[in-house]
Amino acid sequence: MGIIGSQIKPFKANAFQAGKDFFEVTQDDIAGKWAVFFFYPADFTFVCPTELEDLGEHYDMLQKMGVEVYGVSTDTHFAHKAWHDTSERIGKLKFAFLGDQLHTLSKNFDVLREDMGLADRATFVIDPDGVIQIMEQTCEGVGRNANELTRKIKAAQYVRNNPGQVCPAAWEEGSDTLAPSLDLVGKI
Repeated sequence: MGIIGSQIKPFKANAFQAGKDFFEVTQDDIAGKWAVFFFYPADFTFVCPTELEDLGEHYDMLQKMGVEVYGVSTDTHFAHKAWHDTSERIGKLKFAFLGDQLHTLSKNFDVLREDMGLADRATFVIDPDGVIQIMEQTCEGVGRNANELTRKIKAAQYVRNNPGQVCPAAWEEGSDTLAPSLDLVGKI
């Protein structure tokens, strides 16, 4: 799957976000910004609310980092609102939920399970140029970790802002980075 480094494809989706009317989101809305597309199989399920709640606990920090977050499933924006209005966990969330009932986003990101009409559990981080920098995909029963997602976004932002530097394994903000060179080959 050669999606890393590729440009986000055009899309249009109806969205629900707490405190707002329904609204439309397109690729133009994320131009010049960092964005997370957080795909999950369906509203009113089991692992999904735990992941979304975890991501919601990091939302304010991600906003301060200049990152917008979109939860995406193949449900409609109406279903997202109903879930928000009836679930204590989901009712706390501030980020937007995109309805993908036509499967445009799920197909664009190659995460649609055609036989079920559901998206896989997958996360994509898009940079301000609309390029996919990070991708994570897990099986149905394995939830994701927003701490690790936040760490990866910080690393991607650092690398973007510091050309010639890379972040080694387990890098944390403020830790040493590397400047790739022939002098390092075989010595790390």
